[in-house]
Amino acid sequence: MKNLSAQNILFTDFKLKGFHSLGEWRPFLFIPFFLIFLLSITANSILLYLIISQKSLHSPMYVLIGLMAVVDLILPIVFVPNMLVSFLFNWGGISLVGCLIQMFCIHYVGAFQSTLPLWMALDRYFAICKPLYYHKYMAIPNFLKFIVVPLVRNGLLNISMVSMAGKLTFCVTNVIDHCFCEHMALVQLACGDISINNLVGLLTALLIPTFDFILVTGSYVVIFVSVFKSGKGQMKAINTCITHIIVMTSGLSFALIAFMSYRIRNNFSTNSRVFVSTMYILFPSCFNPIVYGVRTKEMRQKFLQLVSEIKIFPL
Repeated sequence: MKNLSAQNILFTDFKLKGFHSLGEWRPFLFIPFFLIFLLSITANSILLYLIISQKSLHSPMYVLIGLMAVVDLILPIVFVPNMLVSFLFNWGGISLVGCLIQMFCIHYVGAFQSTLPLWMALDRYFAICKPLYYHKYMAIPNFLKFIVVPLVRNGLLNISMVSMAGKLTFCVTNVIDHCFCEHMALVQLACGDISINNLVGLLTALLIPTFDFILVTGSYVVIFVSVFKSGKGQMKAINTCITHIIVMTSGLSFALIAFMSYRIRNNFSTNSRVFVSTMYILFPSCFNPIVYGVRTKEMRQKFLQLVSEIKIFPL
């Protein structure tokens, strides 16, 4: 009777308890994650300020970099403050509705960490391989064709994934062994069959970041071929493309490891899974400003100019 009554409890409020097995060492996680959060917010804010304030950076490529900075600002703000409070005060309560909203924000906004590099790759492809038609292809009416399809795809897949999770009933436990409402971390607490949720989550991972990565890699291969044929500016173009691919590969690796760790038998500890899940969001947020900002000559010059102005006019 006791087990039966426990199974009849339907939870609508949850507790986020990522890294709970660390016990008394858990509060010390506040320090590294706070520093990562601070780095992400500061770097992306500076990048966004430079792009908005400098008219010379209002070209399509820099607008896309600015949108990337917005994405990399939103993602940490959505979940890191709650995570830090949980580390310090062991508070991690969240309602089912709040959990679903957080899940949608993280997965939908996070999808653009791969979609925006795809648009950037298209910009580089038109600039290097079809320079005479660059302004034609990058004009808003024409470029909208490349924007609408990924927007609709990202929206439909993530809405389907989150809405299906919202229809489940949860009776296993109300403790989510994670620092934020990751899809499978919540779904695995549901009563009954979750195979369809598992499939939709997997399709979302394959059709958004993986598919975008394949397209980006393909476009850069075409750019490499074009650069080698022309024999001009080889190293600059190749270094830029390779750096972008390395960052995307790292982010995609974190994401796929996190997604697959729920779906196949493995020796992954819970703490390792939570760490990888947080890194597939925070890693790009910290390194994108370096890759798309510091390593870009024009952006670096504007930043140094801003620093010199601050030195000239101290507070």
